[in-house]
Amino acid sequence: MQVPFTVNGREVTVDLPPNTFLVHAIREHLHLTGTHVGCDTAQCGACTVHVNGRAIKSCNVLVAQVAGAEITTIEGIAQPDGTMHPMQAAFKECHGLQCGFCTPGMVMSAIDLCTHHPKSSETEIRELLDGNMCRCTGYQNIVKAVQMGGEAMAAAPAKAAVTA
Repeated sequence: MQVPFTVNGREVTVDLPPNTFLVHAIREHLHLTGTHVGCDTAQCGACTVHVNGRAIKSCNVLVAQVAGAEITTIEGIAQPDGTMHPMQAAFKECHGLQCGFCTPGMVMSAIDLCTHHPKSSETEIRELLDGNMCRCTGYQNIVKAVQMGGEAMAAAPAKAAVTA
């Protein structure tokens, strides 16, 4: 089945069986390997991407379901000159990562969180990131990074609107 969609601003068409999960189309056919496969059951959030401006777990969505959609992966959030998205910069600044496996999905979820729930409290951030698992950090620095990234996104909406 041919499925056309836009990924990181580029129109693509993949020719895959309709039961192929989006995460596999992204990684194996488009070679965008920043989106990670963690649990394959939509529990960990490592595969989080944005579809039409909303965070979704791509291991739980069939490629056929995104026909005509606009998809943004972790590779698509930086500025064209390589400047990091404010949320990426906040994760770096706050040391919101350790091994880095969860980081792409965590960043994509955090952008969605701050876009749709600006100025969330620490408790709200923890609740809204509930579907993203990190085995290394203990979440303290991730929460700080989301707060800092959200503030930076609010201060520079034109730069942060890449995925909104």
